Amino acid sequence: MKILISHPSGNSNVRAIAKGFLTQGLLYQFHTSIAVFPNNFWHKIAKLKGLGDIKRRSFDSGLQSYTEVYPIKELGRMLASKLSLSSLTKSETGFFCVDRIYQNLDRKIAGKLKSAKKNGLTAVYAYEDGALETFIAAKELGLECIYDLPIAYHTLLQELLHEEALRKPKWAFTLGGGINDSPQKLERKRKELELADTIVVASDFVRQSLPDWANKKKIIQSPFGTPFSANQFDVEEKKSNKRLRILFVGSMTQRKGLSDLFDAIKLVDSSKVELVVLGSLAAPLSFYIDQVNFTYEPTRSHDQVLELMRTCDVFCLPSIVEGRALVIQEAMSQGLPIIITANTGAEDLVVIGETGFLVPIRNPQAIAEKINWFVDHRNEIFQMGKKAKQLADTYSWDNYADKICNVLSS
Repeated sequence: MKILISHPSGNSNVRAIAKGFLTQGLLYQFHTSIAVFPNNFWHKIAKLKGLGDIKRRSFDSGLQSYTEVYPIKELGRMLASKLSLSSLTKSETGFFCVDRIYQNLDRKIAGKLKSAKKNGLTAVYAYEDGALETFIAAKELGLECIYDLPIAYHTLLQELLHEEALRKPKWAFTLGGGINDSPQKLERKRKELELADTIVVASDFVRQSLPDWANKKKIIQSPFGTPFSANQFDVEEKKSNKRLRILFVGSMTQRKGLSDLFDAIKLVDSSKVELVVLGSLAAPLSFYIDQVNFTYEPTRSHDQVLELMRTCDVFCLPSIVEGRALVIQEAMSQGLPIIITANTGAEDLVVIGETGFLVPIRNPQAIAEKINWFVDHRNEIFQMGKKAKQLADTYSWDNYADKICNVLSS
């Protein structure tokens, strides 16, 4: 089997599977928008003032000879974002919107498949919103179509988000583009899934969100790896004479359940608990501060996020809908027990009372009860943090990729 994989930005899971395909001799090509390799053009460009963000597009050097890039639209999106030209990046309609970047890459690849098949290509691996044209062309050529679904399927996602808009109207505008997806975009998602031969998911939550007809396809479920930190450390016991620091990390939206966490904080003793929120704002900071007292931490580098995590006691993410929230494993890797919902896609990370607790979605009372449990059991947090780190460390990106590769090869 020889696989062409495509993704416009190359997230951690994309990097892992591309490297896995390379290691196991399955990689035909990797297509993306921008790819930084040692001493290549993009590596040099990233050194220029204001272009440091490009460094985030760094990939394993072994992928360089397999990689093709399509940078123009992505550079336009990055520039428009820096200049706050929101009309150019508006979902679905902006000239440099993410949707158009996905679709541009999709079309480019579709046009290359005929010649690629003559050179040994047997399968394509694409992601939600960027697979339709690739899959249509692949089907005509008899190529296998592998579809990676990174978040709950759109029917469940739409249902949950629309319910949130009614339940929390004040927070409805924070729910993001997903709730406003056009019928055309939703139909595109349906067609992509319909054309897929194999579906790849990272959590049981995403798998269960699939429609019944899709469950008849081959499904590979492989959990994400825990992000590696160069600053390895041993979990240390924290002083219990200070307020319990509850940490939330993520976009400050109701899709992440932040309003429910705010409501939970109102139910606990503020003299014993401090809420720390790190994330990108979906509204002016005053919108959040007017609702509850908390410590705001702006976004920062990955290592600085991990450093902040180590100053906190418990991680809480009461998300309404996710795929698999990688930040949970990051927090656990820094010695934090967790309070999460099953809808984070990380239910397997909870060993009740040992690594943390599960709470229902939309239940501030349940969140408050678990926070109070940690307040009353400060002496148990250290051991729970150690167990959380030990469990998180068993999830590796190599294992994530190996499972997918092995099933595809069998």
